[in-house]
Amino acid sequence: MQVLCRFALIIVVILFKIVFTTIFTTHNAYSANINPQFSWPNHYQAAVSLSYDDALMSQLEYAIPALDKYNFKASFYLTLANPGTEAGLQQWRAIAANGHELGNHTLFHACSKKLDDREWVAPHNNLDSKTVLQLQQEVMTANTFLRAIDQQTQRTFTPPCGDFIAANGNYIDAIRNNFVAIKGYNPQFPPKFDLLLMPDNVDGQTLIDFVEKAKAQGGVANIIFHGIEGDYLTVSNQAHKELLQYLADNQDILWVDSYLNIMQHVQQQFATAPVTVN
Repeated sequence: MQVLCRFALIIVVILFKIVFTTIFTTHNAYSANINPQFSWPNHYQAAVSLSYDDALMSQLEYAIPALDKYNFKASFYLTLANPGTEAGLQQWRAIAANGHELGNHTLFHACSKKLDDREWVAPHNNLDSKTVLQLQQEVMTANTFLRAIDQQTQRTFTPPCGDFIAANGNYIDAIRNNFVAIKGYNPQFPPKFDLLLMPDNVDGQTLIDFVEKAKAQGGVANIIFHGIEGDYLTVSNQAHKELLQYLADNQDILWVDSYLNIMQHVQQQFATAPVTVN
């Protein structure tokens, strides 16, 4: 009996080692960026996606001139029903022609009302009561409007409020194939490509520190601005300028570009060197 018990114990230990080794090896393959051959262009160490949500007029007044000063290209996620889209229509068309991306931010900006501090969400625009099909139709209609503005057929999407769940499921999964990437939600890639900051009343150093974090990981610093020196979720013009100056000072190691261009590169890198885990 003792011999059988010892034999059984040995078998358990061996099986445990096999399972542990498999898990450890798989984890390391993922932790090492999954794709050891991944590289940014021009020997950059990381990428920076500056994006601006909701078609706010303060972005046209402050962000665009500051970006153009350094020839930085950014992504502007237009909510098509917002007054700023129509009011600035010719300017949005002009900035698209100048190399900035016009991204999809839906027609009406539906958010979940059940979360904390969401009393501002109108009942008719409550994501919790909209179906996946309704959101699909809204998003694709927004794509049609955006194409009429910029003539582009490829673009990216940013979920309003970062909310994914409609009344009957995850609507992002239903629209994913219509976009090059979803801002902050690309589980097919390592997490370092989805590092996200939505600043509100922060100083320039906070913005810079976030980029430094992304640089240390070799990923993408996704900064989602709203108001610049006005509107809401506001960042001061001074803080915004300090960030851009830092990026200009480090443009030999940081790739500042539209989210579309950055994620097209990421997709290409992973497509040309597919993941292999033995």
